[in-house]
Formats: sequence, structure tokens, C-alpha cells
Amino acid sequence: MTENNDLKFDTLAVWAAEEGPFPHGAAVTPIYSSSTFAHDNLDEWHAVATGRSAGHIYSRNSNPTLTVLEQKIALLDGTQAAAAFSTGMAAISSALFALLRHGDRVVSIRDSYGGTNVLFEEFLPRFGIKVTLCDTTDFEQAEAEIAKGCQLVYLETPTNPTLKIVDIERLCRAASAVGATTITDNTFATPVNQKPAALGSDLVLHSATKFLSGHSDVLAGVVSGRSDLMRKIHHFREIAGATLSPEGAYAVLRGMKTLGLRMARHNSSAQLIAEHLRRHPKIVEVLYPGLSSHPGHEIATRQMSGFGGVLSFVPVGGDPALSTVLDSLRLAQRAAHLGGVATTAGPPKVTSHVELTAEERARAGIPETLIRYSVGIEDPADLLTDLDAALAQI
Repeated sequence: MTENNDLKFDTLAVWAAEEGPFPHGAAVTPIYSSSTFAHDNLDEWHAVATGRSAGHIYSRNSNPTLTVLEQKIALLDGTQAAAAFSTGMAAISSALFALLRHGDRVVSIRDSYGGTNVLFEEFLPRFGIKVTLCDTTDFEQAEAEIAKGCQLVYLETPTNPTLKIVDIERLCRAASAVGATTITDNTFATPVNQKPAALGSDLVLHSATKFLSGHSDVLAGVVSGRSDLMRKIHHFREIAGATLSPEGAYAVLRGMKTLGLRMARHNSSAQLIAEHLRRHPKIVEVLYPGLSSHPGHEIATRQMSGFGGVLSFVPVGGDPALSTVLDSLRLAQRAAHLGGVATTAGPPKVTSHVELTAEERARAGIPETLIRYSVGIEDPADLLTDLDAALAQI
């Protein structure tokens, strides 16, 4: 399967790393819910433990179900190797701590996910790691900061929750010029809509909790990229221990088989809803890179094949209107989540940036009355009717 580069994405989503054969003729990847793996003799055991032979010894280090997921992710991302983690934040923090050391410098953007921002502002500085955050769409500023010297450049695009677009290829070139490693959080886009590795990113991150699994029933994170970097990340995961369970790996594998189908609906419905809300008299602003009015639309068109299933909007009327609209929606779960088959909605103060204060959110350019709306796979006509009814309550 690794050689079948002519296969289309939806085919790979089903077959990549899962062509079998599996024990007893199983049609799907089995869940190997074993904490440890026995060997016939000490020589065989030692060969596996030291990496001289393929196999498994302990599920914190590796597991057959997990290995299938990691191979699939790498194939879909177009990278050399991958590692799966217990949560998206475990994937992000492990990648950072596996690659950085005291005295290193990171250049990133201001609009990263709230948990990532806390790592940059609070945790990395404790370990003597310098972090410079640039205005997210000021690429000249970012290039200038990268040119001063750094070990790692961290990107996220589209950003959560303001849907800003970062020019991946441009900033990867700048990072490469100074020998820095580039990491790109691709959670919103997924491999369906965007391939950061093909644009020069050394590593690609996903919160697999979101669109990859797609059913709001598992926590998981994945990192994929260059094999030399992934060896360091695998080693850190062995010691830090935030390995995804085999049950979690199975849930993500199951969800990913329909990723292409789901993203097609997410993309088309989000575009339709964004266009509708842009014309709505009770909407102040709509943020979605598929809109021609979006400041990052040209870059998004160049580096994305679809614009994703998340949009954000600001209703007229301030805080009272925020509560009115959210409380009136019938076809949206009020939950700190996105990327599922059911639509979810909520403001950053209880979702993406709950860890930040109102002042910190304001400095990041995130309105308190912004509603992040993750479009599910429901019929878009029903979602439009629901939104109109909620907005009519203002």
C-alpha cells in the first residue's frame, strides 16, 4: 500500500495500512488490548527490545493497533513516520519538549490554540526556552524574527477560532534558511484539505479528537513527519508515557475511513452557511477562509483544496445577543468541541481560549462575542433554518 501513490484519498483512507491479512480473517484492524507482549526466547525478546527485529514488547512503547494508525496517518499526510498520543495537547507538548532544550528559541504566531499559547507563554519559558510570537498574518515580521535565528517555527492554519490563514510555504522557506524545524498544526484543515508536508513543513500535528475521528467519542493526537525527528518524538513518548490506547487508536481508525466523505459535507455546508451569514442583517462579521472577502482567501485558495468545516461569526447586540443566539440554537451542541458529525457552537471563553483571561483574549484579537460554529454533517438547509430562528430572537 505504501507504493500505491496513484490511489485517491478516499481509497487510501479505507485501505492505507489496513490491507491485512489480520488474524482469523478479521475484516478490520483488531484491538490488541494487551499491556505487554510475550516472546518465545530471550534472544528474540532482546532483538525486538533493541530494535533489531520488528515486534512489540510493551504498549507504552508500541502496539499493533497503534502502529496501523500511525502508518495510515503518515500515508495520508505524505510523511515518513507518525506517532499517536492520548490527546491533541499531548501530541503538541511532546513534540515541543522532544525537540527543544534550554536556550533554544521558538518563533510562532499569536493566534495559536489556547492550550498551545499557554505552552508558549507559561511552560516553555520555565525551561529557559525563548518564545517570540508574531502577528499571525504579518509574514514579513515573522520572516525577520526567524532570520534572527531560531530552532523551531510553529504554525497553525486556519487558526482557532479566528480562521486566520498562515502562508505555510513562505514561512517554511524562512525556517529552512536558518536550519529551523517547522511544525504545522493541521487540525482544522485535515489531510483532505491541506498537506503541510508538501509545502515544506517538517512535522504535521492533528488533534485527532476532532475531524480525524469525527464522532466525538475519543481523545487523541498525532504527529507525523521526517523520520529523524519522529525518532526523537517516539523516544520522548516512551518516557513521558502519553501514548494513545489501542482502543483509542481503533476509534480513530474507524472514523478516518469516512474522513473524505465527511469533509466534503463539512466543506460545502460551511461555505453555504458562511455565505448566508455574510448577508444576514444581524451579523457583524463572518470569519471563513472560503469567503472571497476573507483577508487570507488568496493564500487559502493556493494551499488548500477545501476550506474546512469551522466558521466563526459575531452577532449584533453584544453579550446579551451572544447568550440569546447560543441558547436558541436547537441543532448545535453547546460544547467545547469541533469536528464531529453533530454541529457544535460556543464562544472562545468556554472553548478554544478558556485558559486565557478576557484581557489576554482581547490582546489576541478574539472578540468575546464571537461564536465558533463547527458545521456537522446535518442537512445544511436545516442548519440555516436553525441559525435564522436563533438570530431572529435578538
